[in-house]
Amino acid sequence: MNGRSLMTSTLAVAVATVACVVISALPTAGRASDEAAPIYGITIPAGYRHWELISVALEAGDFDDLRAMLGSAIAMKAFRNGTLPFPDGTIIARLAWKYVPSAENNKVFGRDQSFIAGPATNVQFMVKDSKKYAATGGWGYAEFIDGKPAGEAVQNLLPLPPACQR
Repeated sequence: MNGRSLMTSTLAVAVATVACVVISALPTAGRASDEAAPIYGITIPAGYRHWELISVALEAGDFDDLRAMLGSAIAMKAFRNGTLPFPDGTIIARLAWKYVPSAENNKVFGRDQSFIAGPATNVQFMVKDSKKYAATGGWGYAEFIDGKPAGEAVQNLLPLPPACQR
């Protein structure tokens, strides 16, 4: 092996090693988890980050976060068709991040007015199963923080959906 091939091989191994370390260090707030949330037994659905966007919101009250709601294929079909109540199998995800000032954008605007998503705070899921969750209007709920189910006390705080979603 000549010097150039050895250097190229060494560089490739170093890049692959760094990539593995970086990927393993990524935050786990949104990773699929086999660990079920208490009360309703919901796990993080694989691939939920690829679902379609329903809505975004800024919660400027007690939580000071940015939120996005995503819908599974069943949820999105129901939204488009105006199907109520939502059919069993509907899953709605709510992702939340702290919002932080965007120094780059604010330079362009000449003042502090632009904010972007910062660290993830949690992810919540509403799952429609009219038999399994009959006692709560057919919906089960779960909240995950750093990829782990939030405690039972937090799960008990999650609200029932509005009557229009039942």
